[in-house]
Amino acid sequence: MPATGGRHRLSRRTKIATAALGLGIAAGALVIATTVGDPGAASAASGGQITCPDVASRLPAIPAQAQAEVQRNLQLLDTQIAEADNRLVTTEGQGGPNFVQNAILGPLQDKRASTIDRIAIAIGRQGEKPQNLGGLAACSLGGQAGSGAASSQAPAPAPPPAQDTAAGQITCPDVESRLPEIPAQAQAEVQRNLELLDTQIAEANNRLVTSAGEGGANFVQNAILGPLEDKRVATINRIATAIGRNAEKPQGLDALAPCSR
Repeated sequence: MPATGGRHRLSRRTKIATAALGLGIAAGALVIATTVGDPGAASAASGGQITCPDVASRLPAIPAQAQAEVQRNLQLLDTQIAEADNRLVTTEGQGGPNFVQNAILGPLQDKRASTIDRIAIAIGRQGEKPQNLGGLAACSLGGQAGSGAASSQAPAPAPPPAQDTAAGQITCPDVESRLPEIPAQAQAEVQRNLELLDTQIAEANNRLVTSAGEGGANFVQNAILGPLEDKRVATINRIATAIGRNAEKPQGLDALAPCSR
């Protein structure tokens, strides 16, 4: 199976300080208990380090009804940093003086802003919505986290080309690393769909945990991996279409849709 890079790797993508999905209870313990929520998130990269303000430590008490959604989005924040670090490594030497800001830190901030907003909304449905979390979205290269939140989490290893997850988790090929240069007009749509690929994998991983022991021998393939592949095909096609509106449409990306356990 082609490996994914923290990816969608956006290797975006599972494209990850990669820990298994926070909702999952594996081997009797929350998989993410030791990763999500550490003060600060920093990932190691060649020639630099992307550092982001910690979000988990700035949250109020999380209502029980919001725990699952909040944990899922905290995990996604880690994934986004790992993907950006992977991008930093694989694009070293490319572009001009503003390449890192425009192609890596800027898109990372946009993704973090959306994810942090979902966290605030999830909490706000059951309690008082936390305010001013948007200031935690900005990251930087070189150890100075944006918006004044100090980063102290130990650097995470740069993700391999495959989605790195706990044993028994779902692994998908990286899409972002297989894309050509993305036209400026398509950046937002492509980033949105790369993030959706990560979300789809997280949901499938959660389903894998919550349905453990259900069905027969083909349950995982028929009920989880098959539907995941269908969703990935549609999302990958939207990415290719978005690029194709302003440049040559990339071909053969559908081969990246199937995932494995």
